[in-house]
Amino acid sequence: MANKLIGYVSLFIILILLQSVVFNQICLFNIAVPYVFIFFIFRLPININLNLLFLLSFLLGFSVDIFSDTLGMNALACTLIAAIRKPVYSLFTPKDDDNDIIIPSIKKMGYSTYILYAGSLSFIYCCLINVIQAFSFFDVIMLILRSVASSILTIIIIFAIESLISSGSEKRL
Repeated sequence: MANKLIGYVSLFIILILLQSVVFNQICLFNIAVPYVFIFFIFRLPININLNLLFLLSFLLGFSVDIFSDTLGMNALACTLIAAIRKPVYSLFTPKDDDNDIIIPSIKKMGYSTYILYAGSLSFIYCCLINVIQAFSFFDVIMLILRSVASSILTIIIIFAIESLISSGSEKRL
């Protein structure tokens, strides 16, 4: 239990620092920005207490907002992603026993299911953050292009991180 807590705290801090120092500086073709810090929300156990999930998601987004000077935009989008995470997970996976602690990962879910889960949440997050930043639907084509490109870039990097931190002891569904 203590090892998992230390792992989550270190993942939280590392992802905030990586997002603030490295990934916020990446903007491919002035369109795609990777939002890799949302991987922390993806990685939390599915049946975590909702109050704790919302608190952690808000703190994650707020921490990135502080370093990025984005005035609460990431905090709002992260909290909304936390609200829809479990229904999105249930869309793509078979019903499991509620007593199990389910931590979404490539090894437990398989590549195709995980890419649907993480890709959906990533796309929704990118749409939310781009709409919040633009605060209008004036240029819908550019909004969709930025959301799709940012989502694809985010998923590629999240897949790389997931493959690095997944342990060999996890079972696939």
